[in-house]
Amino acid sequence: MAQIPSLENAPLNLKSIREKSQRELVNLLKDIRGSKCLVIDPKLSGSVSLIIQTSALKELGLELRHLSAEPVQTECTKVVYLVRSQLSFMKYIASHIQNDISKAIQRDYYVYFVPRRSVACEKILEQEKVHNLVTVKEFPLYMVPLDEDVISFELELSEKDCLVDGDVSSLWHVAKAIHELEFSFGVISKVRAKGKASVRVADILNRMQVEEPVNSNDVGRSEVDTLILLDREVDMVTPMCSQLTYEGLLDEFLHISNGAVEVDSSVMGSQQEGKKMKVPLNSSDKLFKETRDLNFEVVVQVLRQKATTMKEDYTEINSTQTVSELKDFVKKLNSLPEMTRHIHLAQHLTTFTSKQSFLSKLDMEQTLVEAESYDITELLHSYGFEHVATLSNLEKAGLLKKQEFKSNWQTVKRTLKLIVEDTDTSRPVDIAYVYSGYAPLSIRLIQQAIHSGWRPIEDILKLLPGPHLETKRSGFPSSPSVESLHGASNGVADGRRSIVLVVFVGGVTFAEISALRFLASKEGMAYDLIIATTKIVNGATLIETFMEKLG
Repeated sequence: MAQIPSLENAPLNLKSIREKSQRELVNLLKDIRGSKCLVIDPKLSGSVSLIIQTSALKELGLELRHLSAEPVQTECTKVVYLVRSQLSFMKYIASHIQNDISKAIQRDYYVYFVPRRSVACEKILEQEKVHNLVTVKEFPLYMVPLDEDVISFELELSEKDCLVDGDVSSLWHVAKAIHELEFSFGVISKVRAKGKASVRVADILNRMQVEEPVNSNDVGRSEVDTLILLDREVDMVTPMCSQLTYEGLLDEFLHISNGAVEVDSSVMGSQQEGKKMKVPLNSSDKLFKETRDLNFEVVVQVLRQKATTMKEDYTEINSTQTVSELKDFVKKLNSLPEMTRHIHLAQHLTTFTSKQSFLSKLDMEQTLVEAESYDITELLHSYGFEHVATLSNLEKAGLLKKQEFKSNWQTVKRTLKLIVEDTDTSRPVDIAYVYSGYAPLSIRLIQQAIHSGWRPIEDILKLLPGPHLETKRSGFPSSPSVESLHGASNGVADGRRSIVLVVFVGGVTFAEISALRFLASKEGMAYDLIIATTKIVNGATLIETFMEKLG
């Protein structure tokens, strides 16, 4: 199965966005004549792999390398660097060029910054006395479609940059990506934003429309009716909870990166122990599309039922089965690779979810979410001096707070019904199924924004971090108001549903994405949802963002 999702069934034509980026990359490489070595910043190579297959790049006659401190070993006369604007990368590039000069190797060097060039980076090249040897350009990759309804802005450090370092340049990037979408799908007329960063993105977006306006006559009526912007800082509780959907657990334990997990080949039934295998996970896999958003308890049941049906077809029926027995059976069915893949992965996940340590963690999380208040200032004493910088960053980010006044959590939790008793994970009626009883605060806010706006919960919004706004951008044609959404049948000209674009500034979890898909699938829902985010996060990866080593 291809790692790149097909995007054929996307509510918005995300395929055109991907193809535009693909054309731009191919054209910039073709414009450089002669033998070329493409050197890609390792993190960026994952993003590029979601735009264009590695095989397609090699068909252009390229040699491919990952950027590192080591000199580039190639016979090519042209070296093309594709990098994000990071100062350390400039040191690498300068050392590569200086190494070639010392060996009297003559080459042409090109540096393409993604998504835009940086004065600070070019200053490093000048200081290293190589800037005049380099052709500097840009590859404006502001977003990457991860799947049919998910877009990533690929801003790995945006949360730390904004909350800890005070660097808000990533917010310009977010606004630019949204404005690029407007050039393709029309100006978004209604905006709701919660949090300092989100309100700032909304302001930048308005200024962009003034400075570089989208002509509504060129794109027609907007396909996106409403933009909802939400800061991760508004809800730091949800990513700290263990995700209990299939895709969420895969990310918690195996870490999904660029639409795939990397596991030991033995996990997938191979006899070659020690060899790593990448397993693609996207909507092109029909079974994964069916199960990704289900609570993992239900996924095991679904796999069992499907395999039992197969057994009946082959008159190999057993009244009771374990995941391990199912794995042995599916191994015989070479024509069903999807089933084999997910039974292997499900069995592997159960080795984690069945551990007492994981069950104890869930109990602790439930206690904390349901508690009236809890004191976390003792962490400093518990974890020691070497983590002072990390704990300071967490405090700046709002993940750690000194309890000086009575917590607002009880009021927020009660008003928004964040705890749902007796949640039926097999037949869910509420988004709380993704955390087996806890409804993510972030998604409750979005649910409220879609169905009745934020005015009815104005007092609750004031208890949460950052300002909020609800505005209609003047002078832009739009679909009927979101205020009248419930039970409505809003749509664009060809009968499709209009779209709400939900943007998470600071990251979103797979479980939150699952909860939004659940909302979009409910009867009476008049809108499709597209989710965009600075990056995909879970509790561990979010904390890692803020970690710093002393010494």
